[in-house]
Amino acid sequence: MAKIGVQAMMLMQGFAQDGAFETLRKVSAIGYNAVEISQIPMSEKIVGELDRARTELGMDMAALSVAVDLPAGRPGDTLKKDFAKIVDDANRLGSKFLRIGILPFPALKSLNAVVDFAKEANDYAEQLKDHGIGLYYHNHHVEFAKLDGKYMLDIIADNSPAMGLELDVHWVQRGGHDPVRTINKYADRAAMIHLKDYRVGEVPESAFAKLAAGDANGFRNEFRNVIEFAEVGEGNLDFPAIIAASQAAGAEYLLVEQDELYGRTVWEALQTSYDNLVAMGHSDLF
Repeated sequence: MAKIGVQAMMLMQGFAQDGAFETLRKVSAIGYNAVEISQIPMSEKIVGELDRARTELGMDMAALSVAVDLPAGRPGDTLKKDFAKIVDDANRLGSKFLRIGILPFPALKSLNAVVDFAKEANDYAEQLKDHGIGLYYHNHHVEFAKLDGKYMLDIIADNSPAMGLELDVHWVQRGGHDPVRTINKYADRAAMIHLKDYRVGEVPESAFAKLAAGDANGFRNEFRNVIEFAEVGEGNLDFPAIIAASQAAGAEYLLVEQDELYGRTVWEALQTSYDNLVAMGHSDLF
């Protein structure tokens, strides 16, 4: 059965201010019992607190985030330089999944660069298999661009058969595709799904002020930019169908995430998503 958890990108400020354990205590108090670690420095202190949250709170460390490589000077563990540490961290925290949040930005330049990234990631996925760990790739909307008539996500998938996919339903929708059909398409390799809603926001007052001032182009720019991230159940996506498709596909984790909060606190947002998911009949997945 799939388990609903939280994507820890939302918790970065809490980790920095209150520490990993206290932040995850608040997550647990809402009712979430799984977390995917992302954009969190994996220092010995933080790994120790995550381990404590696992043992004392019963928090399931669903997945850890990794990169194949990073630009010089950018902090973070990479498979190229920190492979042994990453494996040790995953084993200590009981995480059997690692996930790559996005391909390196320079790889977006050409088809050959995408293929090179996918093949390099596949090599690491094969190595990680020997340690009982799966490597997964998380999509945004850019992977639905076509290169030589083929979607970039399919190019990545075809050139990295050992790597699974972590499908983000908001970014699938923003990429012009239906989340349920996309989950069904990749059902044999999508072990994790990001639950993130897609809301069409209101045209802001600033846009109408520009219109009144005769700035039609300024109005159009704001008119075009009304797509928002939303709490699960507060936008336009069909989450009952998405969750049913995710379960049918054998997904093990469904991870709530919201990239922008528009003035709400992370705790308000997580509570709203939790309440809506319970109201949909999914209390058994927490």
